[in-house]
Amino acid sequence: MLKILLKYLSRSLGIFLELFLFGFIFLLFFILLNSVIDAPKFDKVYVGKRTKIAENHYVLDNNYLKKNEYGIWEMYIEGNPSERGLIYGELAKELVQRQEDIFVSQINQLVPSQFFQQFLRLFIGFFNSDLPDYVPLENQQEIYGISKSFSDKYNYIAPKYTRILNYHAAHDIGHALNDYSMVGCTSFALKGDRTEDGNLMIGRNFDFYVGDEFAEDKLLLFMKPTTGHAFVSYSWAGFTGVASGLNDQGLSVTINASKSDLPTGSKMPISLLAREILQYASTIEEALAIAKKRHTFVSETLMIGSTKDNKAILIEKSPKKTGVYDSQENTLICSNHYQSDTFKNTEVNRQNIAESDSKYRYNKVQELLGKQKTFNPTSILEVLRNQYGQNKDTLGMGNPRAINQMIVHHSVVIVPEKSLFYVSTTDFQLGEFVGYDLKKTIQQKSTSIANCLEASPFLETVNYQEFLAFKKTKKRISNYLILNQALNLKDSEIKAFISNNGESYVTYEMLGKYFMKKSNFDKAGAMFSKALTKELASHQVKKELESLLKECKEKK
Repeated sequence: MLKILLKYLSRSLGIFLELFLFGFIFLLFFILLNSVIDAPKFDKVYVGKRTKIAENHYVLDNNYLKKNEYGIWEMYIEGNPSERGLIYGELAKELVQRQEDIFVSQINQLVPSQFFQQFLRLFIGFFNSDLPDYVPLENQQEIYGISKSFSDKYNYIAPKYTRILNYHAAHDIGHALNDYSMVGCTSFALKGDRTEDGNLMIGRNFDFYVGDEFAEDKLLLFMKPTTGHAFVSYSWAGFTGVASGLNDQGLSVTINASKSDLPTGSKMPISLLAREILQYASTIEEALAIAKKRHTFVSETLMIGSTKDNKAILIEKSPKKTGVYDSQENTLICSNHYQSDTFKNTEVNRQNIAESDSKYRYNKVQELLGKQKTFNPTSILEVLRNQYGQNKDTLGMGNPRAINQMIVHHSVVIVPEKSLFYVSTTDFQLGEFVGYDLKKTIQQKSTSIANCLEASPFLETVNYQEFLAFKKTKKRISNYLILNQALNLKDSEIKAFISNNGESYVTYEMLGKYFMKKSNFDKAGAMFSKALTKELASHQVKKELESLLKECKEKK
C-alpha cells in the first residue's frame, strides 16, 4: 500500500525530488504523533558563552567556528560528549536554527494532502520512542547539548531533543524509499600502482539533494573527543553523524545507500554508525567489529579506507546481515549495489543492478579508471566531475546515470596516509577543493590548509550558464506541479528550456507533466515520446514514462 501511494505521489512531485524529503515528512509526523523522547543522562557542565572575534568568526575557549574565504564553515571542538554538544550549539546556534527553518519550510510546502497525512498516521508503527535504545549514550548526550540551541518556535512539533534525534534518521528513511527517485552516490579507492606515489586515495560524491538552500552552509567539523580518535567530517550544521570523514589514525569512512526494504522499527541511523567507526576504529578489523555489533535501519555500504591496512574495503550492511567486499586489487569501486558474497546474489540486489542506474555508474568509473595508469588528487577529481555516459555518450546535464549529477551536497578526495582531506566548496563539485591537514589542525587547534585543487573549467562555459537557466525554469515547473503555483510558459521559454538541456530526458519529462496538468495531452504525449528517445536513468523511469504516454493517448 505504501509503495502504491509513493508511485502516485511521484507523478505529482516529479522524479527529480530526493526521497530524503519523504523520509523527513514521515519523521516529522512520527515526532508529532508519538511520545516525547526523554533526555539522556547529561553531565552538569558549564561551557560559557562564545566571543565574537569578527564577522562569521566565534571562539569559546579552545573551540571555534569561522567561515573561511571559500564559504566553508570550519568548526573545531574538544571535550567530553556533554561539553561538545553544548559548545557546538553555542557556537553554531544561528546555523542549526537556519537548517531547521529550511527543513520545516519544506514540510509546509510538500505535504500534498490530508490523505497523505492520514496515511502516514497508519504507518507510525514503523518508528517508535525506543530509538534511543539504538543510539550510544555518547551520541545522545552530544545531540542533547546541541538541541539546547535549537529554536523554541517548532516546539509545537516536539521538544527540541526529540526533533534533532529523529532528524538523524531522516537520511535512512529516504534511502529506504529508493524505488522512488533516490539519487545515488559514487565512490572509489585507488592504491599501489594506481596512484602516483603509491598511497591510498579515495574519491566520493555525496549526491544528497534537499534543495540549493540546504547546501549553502556546509560545515567542516574537526573534533577532538576525550575518548577515541580525533577526526574531521563534512556535512551540515546540527548533524553529528558522518557521511564523509577521516580520523587521525588514517582511517576514512564514506557511506553509500543500497536498495532496502521499508524499516520495521527503530534501529541505529547509519550516519551514527559511521561516526562511531570513525571515532573508535584505527583498522579495518576494528571497523568491522563495530559494524557487526550494531543493527541499522536500512541497507547501506560503508567504504573504509585504512592507512594501517594499506587498503580500502566495503562493509555492506542490511538490517539483518553484514557482508564484506575486498576487491583484492588496487582498485575498489562503489556505487549503490552490493558486491560481497553475502548479498551479491540476493534477489533484491540483482533487481537493483538490473533496474537502477547503479551498475551504469559503476561501469563508467571503471571505464575512466582504465584510461590512465596512475592518479593523483587532481585526476581523481576529474573522474568525480565527469558528466558523460559510457563511451562518451551524451546524457544531458543532471542525469542520474552520470557520476556528476550536478546535485551533489559535497564531494571529497581523501589521502589518509598524508592526513589530507579535500572538500568541495561551491557549484556542486565544480568549484575549488580545499585540502586540509587533519593532524596539523588538531595539533594546532587551528585549521591548516595544505593546498587547493582548481575549479573545473566547465564553470566558465556557456553550457554551465545554460544549466543554471535550465534549473530556474525547472524549479518554476516543479512549483507548478507540486504547489500549484501559477505558471503559463511562453513558447520562447519552452524553446529556451529545451535548448538549455536538450539531451536530457528530464527536460521533456518535466514539459510532459506540465502539459499534462494543463490537459494538453497531445503536447504532453509528444514530450513523453521525446523523453523516451533519450538516455534514461533507469528501468523504473522508462516504465513511468511509458505509463504517462499511454495515459495521454487514452485521454486524447
